[in-house]
This record gives sequence, C-alpha cells and structure tokens, in this order.
Amino acid sequence: MNLTSELRLQHACNLKRRWFLRDCGVGLGAIALQSLMAGERTADAAPGGLPGLPHHPPRAKRVVYLFHAGAPSQIELFDPKPQLARHDGQLPPPELLKDYRSAFIKPNSALLGPRYSFAPHGKHGIELSELLPHTARVVDELCIVRSMHTEAVNHAPAQIMMNTGSQQFGRPSFGSWTLYGLGSECHDLPGYVVLTSARGTSGGASNYGSGFLPTPFGGVPLRGTGDPVLYLSNPKGLDREAQRASLDTLRRLNELSLEEVGDPAIAARIENYESAYRLQAAAPELVDLSQEPQAMLDLYGIKDPAESNYARNCLLARRLLQRGVRFVQLFHEAWDQHNNLSKKLKQNCLDTEQASAALVQDLKQQGLLDDTLVIWGGEFGRTPMVQGEGAGDGRDHHNRSYSIWLAGGGIKAGYVHGETDELGFNVARDPVHVHDLNATLLHLLGIDHERLTYRFQGRDYRLTDVHGSIVKGILT
Repeated sequence: MNLTSELRLQHACNLKRRWFLRDCGVGLGAIALQSLMAGERTADAAPGGLPGLPHHPPRAKRVVYLFHAGAPSQIELFDPKPQLARHDGQLPPPELLKDYRSAFIKPNSALLGPRYSFAPHGKHGIELSELLPHTARVVDELCIVRSMHTEAVNHAPAQIMMNTGSQQFGRPSFGSWTLYGLGSECHDLPGYVVLTSARGTSGGASNYGSGFLPTPFGGVPLRGTGDPVLYLSNPKGLDREAQRASLDTLRRLNELSLEEVGDPAIAARIENYESAYRLQAAAPELVDLSQEPQAMLDLYGIKDPAESNYARNCLLARRLLQRGVRFVQLFHEAWDQHNNLSKKLKQNCLDTEQASAALVQDLKQQGLLDDTLVIWGGEFGRTPMVQGEGAGDGRDHHNRSYSIWLAGGGIKAGYVHGETDELGFNVARDPVHVHDLNATLLHLLGIDHERLTYRFQGRDYRLTDVHGSIVKGILT
C-alpha cells in the first residue's frame, strides 16, 4: 500500500469515527461543552465541581496561600533556639550529620546562632521573632507548625513538591485539585487566581498549573501593572458589541467542529474565550483600589495603590475572595539567604510581614476568616549551620525541619504544633510531611484526599500521591 492509499484509509477511518460519535447519539462534544459551560450544576455539586463533593461538611470554603518562595529561615522567625545560640561557632554533633544531604555547604560547617531575638506574644505566650511585630498582634489567630519536613533539597523540586505533592513536573497543583473538586462560586473571574511579587518562583508555572487536569482548572496569573491580563483591553476601533458579535460567530464555528470530532479541548477553548470576555469587565474593577478607604490601605502598608508589590497583592487577595474566587495564591520569592542573612531577612520582613498580618485581620473584620484557609510558608527551611567563609552570615537549604503558619477555616488558633531538637536540625515531635499538610487542608475543604482522584495514563492520581494523614492536632 502506497502512502496516498494509507492517508486515504486513515481519513476514511476518522470520518467513520466522527459519524459514529455524531449519529449514534453519544454526543461527546456536546457533553464536554455542557460540562464546561454549565459546570454540571446538580443539586449536590458546586458550580463546576464534581457530583458528590464535598465528601463531608467543610470547615473552609476558600483558600489564600501566601507562598514565600526561597525558604524563609525558621530559626530567625518562628522556631526559637536558645541552645543553638549557646553553641554558636561550634561544630554540630557527628551523629546529627549521618546521611545528611545539604545543597551547598559542607556538613561539618559550624553552627550559627539565631541572628534575632524572640519574645512571647498573645494569650498563649507564643514566641516570635522581633522581626514579626505585626504577626505578633494576630498570633492568637494563628497555628504555627514547627515540624514540617520534605524530601526535596533544592528550590524548584521543593516548590513543586509543596504545591503539587510531587517533585516531578506535570502534576496538578493544590489549587487546581481544589477547583476541580469544588468548582468556583465566581462567574466573572477565574476560580483560581495567581499574584506574584519579587522574583516569582524557581518552579515557575508548574507551581500553579493544572498538570494533567483540564486546562480550565489551572491558576490564572494577574499582572501587577497595565492590564491585569495581557490584551485585556480591546484594540482601537473594536467596541464591546462588535467583540461580542465576533465571539458568537467564532463560538458557532467551534461548536460545529466540536460536534464533528468530539474533542473536549475544543470545548475548553470555547470556555476560555467566554471567560476572557467576562474577565474584561470584571478585572478592571477588581484592581481599582481607589474604592478602598485610606485606613485599609494603611493597614496593609500600601503607600501607592498603583504600585505592584506584595502588600497590594494581599489586599487584592481579599477582594478576590469577596467576589467568590475559590483559590488565591501569592508567590513572593526573596528568601534565599545563603549570605547577608541578617540584612536581607530584615528587609524581606519589612516588605511582607505587615501585609500578611493585615490580611488575617482584614478577613476577620470582613467575617471571612472562619471559612477561609490562610497558609503562609515556603518550600523548606534553612540550616542551623553557617554558610559563607570567614564571618559568614548565611544559611543553606534545610529540608529536615521548617515552619509555616495557618489560620482560619477550622484551624486551631493560638497554637504551636510540633517541635524540633535543641539545635533546630531534626523534628523532635509531631512531624508533618507535605502530604500530611495537603491531606489536612483538603479535609478542611470537605474533601477526602484519598477519594479525590483523576485517572491519567492508566492509573489514578491524587494530590497526596499514595501518602498523607490528616493532622488532627491542628484542627478545632
């Protein structure tokens, strides 16, 4: 059989397949379009969510994830280590270094005591760094987890692990799983929005992508300057009525193609066009902070409402949640202090700490904190050992123990979970793995992490892979 004959045979098979899908009543294209456009709105499913979810009554309805990429030093912020200060300049005990894997430093580097002091705060006397005065004012709303750990030792794999449950590229993010399972309560804005400041992230879009889930469940980045989304504004000469007419024509053409070939990607394309059209009207109002009173701008530390920075993103996060967005994630990568730790850490806190605390306070004032999960943390921690020659002032990557904090949505407030050893090297009590954290967060959203799965390439995947246990100690 020559090449021309093979092509004709293949074309004939494709036509027969299309006729079968069209004429036998299967209607895969119509099903795909109805699923995306109508969101499978059933009695037991949220708009766009899966039937049967949530699996149990949720404590939280929405999430704001403050991801501080680069790995903040828990030793200077959340995990006081007076013994480490006493052993400053000494070599760590040899037994601690067995099988230890660091990113850059030699395992026998000297110990480095905390660069900043700690003091007790709040009703429960939780110790916090002097770098966190605003956090101290909301500490009674927080649960500080001092016993996080992960396998990854470098930024990109660890960030992707924290956000997707795997060090490998191509897995859906926590936000994508949430949107896939629960859908969105917002019609005019994406259900999963991403805001960035500083340098973005080492893991890039893999931190918020949909992976093998359908593309509408991926995070949508909003820009800090100009149009919130590229090409949001119409070109000169094209008004909204003309745009609507052209989109209607394009949609009819796409629907004809969808009915012919039954490709769900065409349905996703139709929905993307419609989402973009709705976003054109909703996004400009969203980012217009002139509607906010001066007292609110002052609370977040916003001096110029038009300036793109972390503080503005925190206020935008609250505005997004108010408008029904299910999942908002902020990325701020500036915490990789291999040197000049004291100066850079102080500056990072000045750039971000007031706004992080203000978001918790603001959500509570707006009546949103009780059913909103707030997460603050990075991909791992920093070593108790010094990095840098001579009078070194830096810390290397450390995956064996690090700290995060949580608030709202069924999280136990004014509480510290877990602890590390006296040098801050290993978890000493109540370890929390990344999979345990994600299992717990899904549980608070009403999702059984073992039952939220997606079949891809012959196996069922989930956010927690084949691991993860709910951390009951941090729940109310």
